[in-house]
Formats: sequence, structure tokens, C-alpha cells
Amino acid sequence: MSEELSPELGRDRSLLLVDDDEPFVKRLARAMEKRGFIPETAESVAAGKQIAEIRPPAYAVVDLRLGDGNGLDVVELLRERRPDCRIVVLTGYGAIATAVAAVKIGAIDYLSKPADADDVTRALLANGEVMPAPPENPMSADRVRWEHIQRVYEMCERNVSETARRLNMHRRTLQRILAKRSPK
Repeated sequence: MSEELSPELGRDRSLLLVDDDEPFVKRLARAMEKRGFIPETAESVAAGKQIAEIRPPAYAVVDLRLGDGNGLDVVELLRERRPDCRIVVLTGYGAIATAVAAVKIGAIDYLSKPADADDVTRALLANGEVMPAPPENPMSADRVRWEHIQRVYEMCERNVSETARRLNMHRRTLQRILAKRSPK
């Protein structure tokens, strides 16, 4: 696939990847490098803004929720520093309001996690004329529910009681869900 996408990249192949999930961002960087990009990674809003300030890239993939703030701050700075930068926002939450906000401040697309390198590449290089195809293997409803529970659990600093309260479910029910493996 990299051979057929390389000509579309243009001369500047710089790519900024901002995500606080270190294993994910490293895997994505390696995969994007194989597709012809020259990736640079950041794991926080502050690091992403610093790179955007010093070396604004031609392409960027920014996670919406980061440990030290909102990825949209990085998107805004990238748009100021390099108006032609093609930015894709990634998130574990697929909410319409945040998608609209991301596009309003300059993102060209918005992808829900888990997104693979092919999805990201297609989004970065899309010309906007063709509607994207629906995903071939969308997440099951059980998987979406499990992902949401995991995210809230992490936001509550792995506190089962607080997570159960926020999700409006019994603590024991939550403990059973957390003890099981993730659904496919």
C-alpha cells in the first residue's frame, strides 16, 4: 500500500502524532513511516504545542483527550502556524459535538479509536470529494460498551466505587465486567 500512497504525500512528508497512549503512538509512528511519512511523536498537549511551534508539520494526528488537556489546543496552534496542515483528530469517544468542534477549528477528519494506520492514512490523504466507506469491521455494541466503561474507569483513577457511581451501575456488576476479557 505504501507504494501507491507515496506520490500523494507531496514533498513535505512531516507528520506529528500526539497521543498519550505510548504503545499506540509508537506503533502508529512505525506504520506511518512505512507508508512514506516522516513521523514525530508527542505524548502531551505541551509537547505537541512545542513541536507545532518550532517545526509545524504538513500532517498531524492528534488525540482529543490527553493527560494534560485537550488535543484541540494543539489543532488550533497547528492551524495558526501552518494553515495548510492536514489534521486528523482521534478519540476514544465518538461524539458529534466534539467532531464538529474539531472540524470548525481546522481538522479535516475525525476518527474514533481504534483506528489503524490505513484509516489514518486514508483520512490524511482524502481529497474530500468521495464519501468514506463505512468500516468493514465496526466494533460490536458490547465492545463499545466495554471501551466506554474502561475509559471511565481510567478517568476515575481505577476507583471501582466512583466509576460505578458515574456509570449509574451497581459496584459488583462493574467488578464482574472489569474481571472479564474485552469482547470482540
